[in-house]
Amino acid sequence: MTGRDAARFTGSASGHGTSQSTDDEIWEWWEALPREDAFEVAPIPFDRMRGWGFDDKGNLVHDSGRFFSIEGLRIDTDDGVITQPIIDQPEVGILGFLMKDIGGTPHFLMQAKFEPGNLNVRQLSPTVQATRSNYIGVHNGRATPYVEHFRSAPRERVLVDVLQSEQGEWFWRKRNRNMVVEVEGDVEEREGFRWLTLAQINRLMATDDVINMDARTVLACLPLAPAEEPGPGEPDDAFVRALRRSYHVKDDDPAAANTLAGIVGLLTDVKVACTRDRRLVPLTEVEGWSVTDEEIVDDARREFRVMAVDVRAEGREVGRWTQPLLEPHDVHTAVFLTKDIGGVLHVLLATRAEPGLADMVEFGPTVRLRSPEEDPGLPEGFAEALALDDPERVRRDVVLSEEGGRFRAARTRYRVIDAGGILPDRAPEGHCWATVGQLTELVRHGGYLTIEARTLLACLHGLW
Repeated sequence: MTGRDAARFTGSASGHGTSQSTDDEIWEWWEALPREDAFEVAPIPFDRMRGWGFDDKGNLVHDSGRFFSIEGLRIDTDDGVITQPIIDQPEVGILGFLMKDIGGTPHFLMQAKFEPGNLNVRQLSPTVQATRSNYIGVHNGRATPYVEHFRSAPRERVLVDVLQSEQGEWFWRKRNRNMVVEVEGDVEEREGFRWLTLAQINRLMATDDVINMDARTVLACLPLAPAEEPGPGEPDDAFVRALRRSYHVKDDDPAAANTLAGIVGLLTDVKVACTRDRRLVPLTEVEGWSVTDEEIVDDARREFRVMAVDVRAEGREVGRWTQPLLEPHDVHTAVFLTKDIGGVLHVLLATRAEPGLADMVEFGPTVRLRSPEEDPGLPEGFAEALALDDPERVRRDVVLSEEGGRFRAARTRYRVIDAGGILPDRAPEGHCWATVGQLTELVRHGGYLTIEARTLLACLHGLW
């Protein structure tokens, strides 16, 4: 990654360059796509799944031994043993955007992708969103479009390439390869695909359930460097100016509340102190959960359930299949609380332990709730900040879907709140202030920011 690449990404995000399509044309294309008439998802009992079944350990597995499985997870804590079901998908998938210069402005090829867990049938995804089983053809279906550009890309054309985690509460050590590959010459824009600028993508991300999770995680990995002063016609207020400056404040800058080494050191300290033993166990050893003909569900119905669906989908690599899906019981909430410190916007990160993460702990949102009613015992000032509803303080408030290939109707309310004047400069225990520039440095490597934190970082990219 070079400074020139960052400048090109920034130019695409600024909205000043040319675009292949207007926003109105994009929405017309989006609304005209086949919807419910081309897809059908029907809940079914487990015994009606084809190619899936419970093995002698009680785990829900595919006959091929590939794709993924539903197994048990045991976590030994100081307070006792916790068990739960978890998705085990050891394969590393590809989440990749093709980028092409069109009229002097970088465009990204997005796919209007159907996933069985999507509430609204289709959402905009990266060019390629595929597990290894999918793109090597284990399902015996059609080839994944455009995947050859990522599997054999010359290194000089790979602008982003990093392994990132997924939900550590629902996945066991799951990682995907987040990529951006630049292409030249004619690249066919197939049906259901569209070239968009980053500015257009950022505007779409302000609408509920349009930009999917896999697109958001790759977008978060893009280095951006907006001008510190807004240009003519651009948003211009104290928050925006502090945000723009924040991109340029990285390591060893006196304008930063913490050095990058100090931020990484805090995370390392928490990782070392988090000594929970965790391991996969047979699903039959999971306590507090029930397995019925139609679901695997926690007895208190506060977490999630696993159920089965029969799927019909035109235009997919396989036209019909069955599979399990994980369905949470409620809409989650993830919030970045921000503060102007010395004229530079800072984000309050929270160290977060999730048993399925490879290193157990990553930086997550300031606040993450599994339901609106959850009371996690928030630090001083947090509740007051979360209660703000002034648009000048609540800079982003949008409900976005999590990955629809494994989760059913899994949605999170993402919020970016300017909490200046409410929170002290000194961060609570387990938290730290970081600039956006420092976040962009962290996200160049895997294992630092959770999937929810990366989505919120992608939201920040659309606020200047």
